[in-house]
Amino acid sequence: MIFVIITQVVLRYGFGRGQIFLEELQWHFFALTMLFGVAFAQVKNSHIRVDIFAAKFSENTKRLWEIFGILVFVLPFVWVVFYHSLDFVAESWRLNEHSNAPSGLPWRWIIKSAIPLSFGLLGLAALAHLARNLILLMGKGRKR
Repeated sequence: MIFVIITQVVLRYGFGRGQIFLEELQWHFFALTMLFGVAFAQVKNSHIRVDIFAAKFSENTKRLWEIFGILVFVLPFVWVVFYHSLDFVAESWRLNEHSNAPSGLPWRWIIKSAIPLSFGLLGLAALAHLARNLILLMGKGRKR
């Protein structure tokens, strides 16, 4: 992604010849980074939290709070985005959607296909996190 950005900047400001496809490629790389980065952050347990309250909680209360957050916020959000993105992606594939720009990328459907895939991964990561917290809460596991 950095190479594409540097190339685009040099072409645009150094030679006055920016390329639309490079700009769109930057957007696609950024979108992929964000979409899959969210699932990766869930796996690594590195999402931002409001720890000002949780700092005083016991370990079991923290686990209960995590379970509540996953069940009430994360999984419903993941389901809504995943479910509604399926038609969006299917239509993009059906139309063989491409950029409206004459020299843009010809495969817009690829980036749209990453939406349900990345949210599916986020859902799996959230379920794993939920299972881990439930096991630790029941005292049948040990924290890593």
